[in-house]
Amino acid sequence: MDATKILSDLQVLFRDVLDNESIVLTEQTTAKDVEEWDSLTNIQLIVAVEKFYKIKFSTPEISSWKNIGDLMRSIESKAK
Repeated sequence: MDATKILSDLQVLFRDVLDNESIVLTEQTTAKDVEEWDSLTNIQLIVAVEKFYKIKFSTPEISSWKNIGDLMRSIESKAK
């Protein structure tokens, strides 16, 4: 799966879940970079990503993510 497509899909999902059309994601983006992204919305984002890609993430996998790039690599490894 193409990284550019994943990043584009994630941006749409983040904008929808966080209700902020101005969000621009990069592989280096972290929760600290997006004002609306807190622990509660993090759960909502993960659920939205899992539903969109029809995949499931483990708790240790989620805990290992440091930025959007880490999330993208997890998606790439599962969504084939």
